[in-house]
Amino acid sequence: MSPRIDSLAPAERARVVAGVDTSTQSTTVVLRDAESGAVLTSASAPHPATFPPLSEQDPAAWWDALVLAFSRAREAAGVDPEQIVAVSVAGQCHGLVALDSAGAVIRPAKLWNDTTSAPDAEHLRELLAPSEWITRTGTVVNAAFTISKIAWFKRTEPAAYARLATVLLPHDWITFRLTGAFVTDRSEASGTGYFDAQRNVYDYDLLALVDAERDWTTALPAVLGPEQLAGTVTPEAALALGISPLAVVGPGAGDQHAGAVGLGARPGDAVVVLGTSGVVYTVTEDPATEAEGIVNRVADAAGGFQPLICTLNAAKVTDTVARILGVDHDELGRLALESRRREDRAVFATYLDGERTPDLPNARGVLSGIDAELDRGEFALAAYEGVIFGLVRGMRRIERLGINLGERLIVIGGGAASPAYRQVLADLTGRPVLLPDEREVVGMGAAVQAAAVLHGTTIAAQRERWAPGLHEAALPRPDSTLDAVWNRYLTTADWRGADRPATA
Repeated sequence: MSPRIDSLAPAERARVVAGVDTSTQSTTVVLRDAESGAVLTSASAPHPATFPPLSEQDPAAWWDALVLAFSRAREAAGVDPEQIVAVSVAGQCHGLVALDSAGAVIRPAKLWNDTTSAPDAEHLRELLAPSEWITRTGTVVNAAFTISKIAWFKRTEPAAYARLATVLLPHDWITFRLTGAFVTDRSEASGTGYFDAQRNVYDYDLLALVDAERDWTTALPAVLGPEQLAGTVTPEAALALGISPLAVVGPGAGDQHAGAVGLGARPGDAVVVLGTSGVVYTVTEDPATEAEGIVNRVADAAGGFQPLICTLNAAKVTDTVARILGVDHDELGRLALESRRREDRAVFATYLDGERTPDLPNARGVLSGIDAELDRGEFALAAYEGVIFGLVRGMRRIERLGINLGERLIVIGGGAASPAYRQVLADLTGRPVLLPDEREVVGMGAAVQAAAVLHGTTIAAQRERWAPGLHEAALPRPDSTLDAVWNRYLTTADWRGADRPATA
């Protein structure tokens, strides 16, 4: 049995790498042994709550959470600051962090799930046909993408916009605070709406649609390769976080992309993420593009590609239904799993905060098929099924591109802890559902990148060595009603009669 790291003499203490997951809800720090990859501990600190359609946070709150999470992780693992020799940051994608010429934050960061830029995204699609956006970036611009948020900034806050000197994404800003460098990576750049992951270049002409007078070549961070060094920590950052002043910093990644690395995902796997948002993705060596741009053609964090679909409404749906029913999550799951699965049961299009996929920023949730037999269990089941049906719809879109999703079906994210979510996913796909033995796969993936930078190896090689085990978490139950329920879900989800009026 290996000795605990805090029982070793100082000269014998192992080197440690840190992976950071700065998400919408919190910052989590995962500490791993730099040689074996063993997870020593993880610790988190919360971010301020957001309330879409307006969803903003002060980046200073992310830094405060990072400092607290590092302190908690060091204490839990019993490591000294000088042992932490490499760091990489994974973060929520798309958000706009606007800096002035002194590197100061101009305004609160506009997050991925802020849909107030929907009119700006629509205007951009009027200026350039969706087919052109797909050709040039692999996606059709919508309110989630950074470019729409820049357009919103220019339109609504012109005086503040005039001070704009640098555009960063959330993880870029944390890396900037660590190193003083303006850098990003392919995976994060892929979600901006102005980066071509096939050619690995910014498309400055797209930004000219927002502001043709600005020199965008000086406003964007350098796009680093997967294992490229972003820099070393500044003395101030090392002191604040309690890490080695010689610690190296990786280029970072988007949260879903780092999660794929942390899982050891491989081609053919289907990964379902149940968090604030819902995501389904796989990894491929080659890019995949569809004519409608619903499947995002984005880079992964290891040099390849990661076709994905993201929905706005996932675990928040069951949070809401639990509140309405006055139960906790365990009881909500029990109600759903014990509910009758009748053919004409209620179905729920769960677009509570608008939707990203499909692009419906003004949509609202619709519960249909209500009759006198509706009970609490059926309402609970409709909530879980509505979330999963939306992701199954995404899986089918990916498969229509000829991409194999028939290998492992893996579920991660906070919602993956729910037996009800796992069982409903197995039921609606007809496949066994696997769960990783470790929960914090995004932070684990960031730590893989930190180790690759530290050791001078590839992420692909490091990922294979450090991949966590998987175990079977749910098996599908027979259900002859699914085809009928699926068709009624599609009808409900495609009905636009309850949408909010469009706002300028």
